[in-house]
Amino acid sequence: MSRAAGARAVLRAVFSYLLLGFFSLVFVYPFVIQTANSFKTEPDAAAHPLSPIPDPFTTEAFAKIFDSTEFPLWLANSVLVTLLVTAGRVFLDSLAGYALARLSFRGRGAISAGLVAVMAVPGVVLLIPKFLVLNGLGIYDTYAALVLPVLADAAGVFIMRQFFRTVPPSIEEAARIDGAGTFRIFWSVVLPMARPALITLTILSFQSSWNEFPHTLVAVQNPQLYTLPRGVANLVTGALGAGTQYPLKLGAALLATIPVAVIFFALQRYFVRGATEGASKE
Repeated sequence: MSRAAGARAVLRAVFSYLLLGFFSLVFVYPFVIQTANSFKTEPDAAAHPLSPIPDPFTTEAFAKIFDSTEFPLWLANSVLVTLLVTAGRVFLDSLAGYALARLSFRGRGAISAGLVAVMAVPGVVLLIPKFLVLNGLGIYDTYAALVLPVLADAAGVFIMRQFFRTVPPSIEEAARIDGAGTFRIFWSVVLPMARPALITLTILSFQSSWNEFPHTLVAVQNPQLYTLPRGVANLVTGALGAGTQYPLKLGAALLATIPVAVIFFALQRYFVRGATEGASKE
């Protein structure tokens, strides 16, 4: 390689890293501002909302969150709903994905096509039908209304279906020869092989359920049933009175973000591995 070509390669690499650094800063800076404003006083946050340095540094907003709001109740509701929805999605989506990938029955192709079609439907168009169904079933404004309609989702079924299609049929045939039934093959043979896909589905289900807001608008009205997104949104609308209350609002949003971040960083290596394995098998 000539000296000129080497210099161009170095300049290209430097430019690429500078570009990546710039976009990384653009992406990360709002989170820095959110964290910084959470530890500011109300006057400092109102006067210098874009400053990344609190002056003075205070935890007054977090004390007010737990003393003057229903944050602990919202947190408990979110934990309960998220755990139930995540467990339900992982189990039900796996069952449906395996059925569509391996079982032969009439209408399987139509169901698979309908699954993809449902994924293309914007969720907002289903809000009013959801409310009518929940009201008609008599479970509106209950925990059941928060959990049952979102126990399974088309994207999760599609993910599991695509993974199960990559499992060699010979493995299932060997188990069937040994006398295992369909559910035993699914539970004891195929499902343990789907660990990367299951972890991916767990992360996506936890994140979407924890951050779910539109569904709670049509599912409940009782403040005792508010989850974190609904409660924080209530704060943003000025439920505690006048003033910007930036530290209070951003502090509550920061606390609501922590569980999702912890789950993702704890399982990200499995998430990346699952995506890599899925891509290589495809």
